[in-house]
Parts: sequence; structure tokens; C-alpha cells
Amino acid sequence: MKYLYILVITILIQGSSALADPGFDRWVNELKVEAQSRGISPALLDQAFEDVKPLPRVLELDRKQPESTMTFVQYKKHVISPKRIQQGREMLIRHRGILKEVGDYYGVPPRFIVALWGIETSYGRNTGGFNVIEALATLAYDGRRSQYFRGELLNALQILQEGHASIPTMKGSWAGAMGQSQFMPSSFLKLAVDFDGDGRKDIWTTHADVFASAANYLSQSGWRTGETWGRAVRLPNGFDQRETGLKISKPLPTWHNMGVRRGDGGSLPMVSMKGSIILPDETLSPAFLVYHNYRVLMRWNRSFYFATSVGLLADAIVRRP
Repeated sequence: MKYLYILVITILIQGSSALADPGFDRWVNELKVEAQSRGISPALLDQAFEDVKPLPRVLELDRKQPESTMTFVQYKKHVISPKRIQQGREMLIRHRGILKEVGDYYGVPPRFIVALWGIETSYGRNTGGFNVIEALATLAYDGRRSQYFRGELLNALQILQEGHASIPTMKGSWAGAMGQSQFMPSSFLKLAVDFDGDGRKDIWTTHADVFASAANYLSQSGWRTGETWGRAVRLPNGFDQRETGLKISKPLPTWHNMGVRRGDGGSLPMVSMKGSIILPDETLSPAFLVYHNYRVLMRWNRSFYFATSVGLLADAIVRRP
């Protein structure tokens, strides 16, 4: 029994030593020098990096990103569930006043703000539980994309220095996306908004700031007021897939003459607006005719699955049950 006890203690000591990483400590000290040169206070840096160490779980999640084998139909079923649609309708009503104010100011319809909110964090319920400083430090030290994440880490420290969040409340995803709108720190510094005027851009708990920041992101990305994102369409048999993709844009009457119809089989609007045909699964169905604002949604997340789902959820939220 005595020898078993000694063996256990030895293993624990060795494990503890293995977890210690002098290289990481040196790296943090070097980073602190750079951060101080950018105006971050030594006291804040000491607090921000207290007990911070590389997180194996963050590295595991970073490595574990294979190409998705999920089809768009499967993805859509997951992110646009009847429950999420119903919750979106409830949120649109519950926050009607501030959403209208934000929508009018930025020229972005509230349904798109709510749809982004719903898909990103399930209306603020799933914002991520990682310490953003620790997650970004892990990825910056790792070396695979160190330069990018080092910049985001310095940006996160600037956000703390400016007082928009506290160290305990700065929570986010494993990759450092923060708050209910899941902004990376660089996007936060460029596009987050203090809409309620309290001196803090609070995308964690203040709905006015969450909504306005999302709307400002779309507005600054070129959102066109009065236009929608696109629609589901039917393609004729034998449609040439070389005519698809965002690089090919044609007026709606041209698409109509090529046999493209609305999803319900009706005629396309006979207007001069241009659109592109996208095939999320690279098959003739499902197919979507998308407009300029779809490209804006792609600037938020460069995924056909994501942008199409935001548009479909936005439409479903305001469609009569």
C-alpha cells in the first residue's frame, strides 16, 4: 500500500510538471511588453493573465474542424427548427421598440437582426463559456495561426482597457468570438455600438448594444435598405450548373427567360434587380436566387449554409403561422 501511495504521488507530481510550460510564461511576458506599448496598463495585464495557461480543450476544438458532411437540408433542419422560429417571433415582439429604433437608424429590418441573433447564439442563450483572454492566448501561443490570434488577443485587451467588459464577464467561444452577437475582438473595435449611451459597448448583456452592433455590421458591410436577401427557386431540367455562383449575376427577367421560377412555381418578379443562383449542396435542388444583401450576410460568415439560413429564418419569423 505504501508503494502504491508513493507511485500515485510521483505520477501527480510528474503530471503537474508536464502541465507547466516555461515557454508559455516567457511568451506571456513578451506579449505584456507589446501590450503596454499599446497603452494597456500593467495592472490590467497582471489581472488578465493571472492563472492563465494553454487550454487543451481549445486546441482540441481548433484541430477538430473537418469539412462538414452535413447537407444543407440537414443543416437547415438543425438551425431553423420550429422552436427557433417561434422564439424568434416572440423576441421580435418582446423587443419591438428597440428593434424598430435600431432598424430605422441603420436601415436594416429587425427580422434580420433577430435571425442573426437566433442562429449565432440562440437568442443569447449560447454565447460560449470560455475565458476569451485564455482561449486567445492558447491559440496565439500554439503557432498554427499565431499571428492572427495574437492580434485578436491584443484587441481583446484593448476592449478591457476601454472598460467595455470586465475580465470575468468577457466570455465567448473557444475561438474568441464574444457575446450575443459573437464578434471577434477586431470586429468589436470596428463595429460594436454603445446604443444606450452608457459609455460601454456591451454585446454580452445589453440588448440595445447587441442589436445595434449587428445592424451596424450589416450597414457598414453595404446593406441596401428596402431590398431583401433572396428566395428559393426551382431550376428547369438540364439547367447548366456553370451558370451558378456569386460571380454570375443576371437581371431577374433574364433568369425567368432561362426557366427559373419561384419555389412555388410562380413567375419571378419582372424587375431590373440582379441576382445569382446558388446551390448550397452543388445539386439542382435546393436552389436559391440571391441578391446584393445576401453578399452582405456572407461578409458576416462566409458560408452559403449560414447566409441562406439567416435569410430563411428572417422570412419565417415574419411569415404568418
